[in-house]
Amino acid sequence: MSDPSHSVLIVEDNPDDLFILKRAFRLAGTPNDLHHAEHGQQAIDYLAGVSPYDDRSAHPLPSLVLLDLKLPVKHGLEVLAWIKAQPSCRGIVVVILTSSNEDKDVSRAYDLGASAFLVKPTSAEKLTEIVRALDLFWLRHNKYRLPALTFDNVPRQN
Repeated sequence: MSDPSHSVLIVEDNPDDLFILKRAFRLAGTPNDLHHAEHGQQAIDYLAGVSPYDDRSAHPLPSLVLLDLKLPVKHGLEVLAWIKAQPSCRGIVVVILTSSNEDKDVSRAYDLGASAFLVKPTSAEKLTEIVRALDLFWLRHNKYRLPALTFDNVPRQN
């Protein structure tokens, strides 16, 4: 079983896709703490800890972000670029999970630092299989990089 301390941020604007994805996590038996952002700016606000996401006990930084591309407000690739530009978020695993199968999206996502690019499957069974694989690899076996040190989080010496 996965470490229940691992949280997952699902960035998905389609309520039907979100429902099916949450169901896949449940069917896969993953105890991960799931959080949701329905558009790109909301995902950035969550990761930045902007109110109402400023309580990290209720809204922890995720170990994994499942990011759709075709999002309102801010496109998924803009969100990915923002994540990888932030020292405190750079080590978060970002897996693109989208209906786009366009080569330019795949290339751009990897150029921006995506950990993986997955096309949403057409069956719930395949999605559950993908969730099990994500859980096994990224949340159980993957060794996470510690957040980068910045002047803001380096202890000061007196």
